[in-house]
Amino acid sequence: MTMLPDAVRTADSVLISGPPMSGKYDLFNRLLAEWSTAPVIISTGRTAEKVRGDYETITGKDGDDVLVIDCVTHEQGDKRDDTPTTKYVGSAGNLTDIGVKFTDIVESLAGRERAVGIYSLSQLLMYWDPERIYRFTRVMTSQTSGEGWPFVGVVGSTAHDEQVVHTLYEPFEVVVETRVEDDTREFRVRGRVGQPSEWMPF
Repeated sequence: MTMLPDAVRTADSVLISGPPMSGKYDLFNRLLAEWSTAPVIISTGRTAEKVRGDYETITGKDGDDVLVIDCVTHEQGDKRDDTPTTKYVGSAGNLTDIGVKFTDIVESLAGRERAVGIYSLSQLLMYWDPERIYRFTRVMTSQTSGEGWPFVGVVGSTAHDEQVVHTLYEPFEVVVETRVEDDTREFRVRGRVGQPSEWMPF
């Protein structure tokens, strides 16, 4: 795995954008593991158990240390109660509940070092218009920045209109774009100004 450049590792907020099967989820988990020993993951498409298992497989670190806001389990009909490390939301379309549960986590962990990731913004765009998700993302990046917690989001670049994807770039300090070229996964880094970096394999 190519080391992520300092511009990514030291950023306050990173958006990972790319087509399916181009390594977005791997980069997402690796970046969270590099930032924190106990990240917070907002999962719109995987159960908390799957999130922790994937995190362990990809990073080699302990998945039990991950705090998860699970937007899937209740929607599947399994109405479990919240635990100290897993908070449940009715569905990925319920932005209000996601925000409330996240605020609870922020307040309970204030002063501790954490990192936050949401996988993925594309799932939220199935329920809401881009302007609403843009505002939601702005609030999230503001909240995490206020705590000194880095934040990473993921969006599928081919799942939405190019204008929608570029609108979501705006709240983030750095964008990591992924692609598959000749069966090799590659990424490049794009800041707010200037040209993107060269494509690098990972």
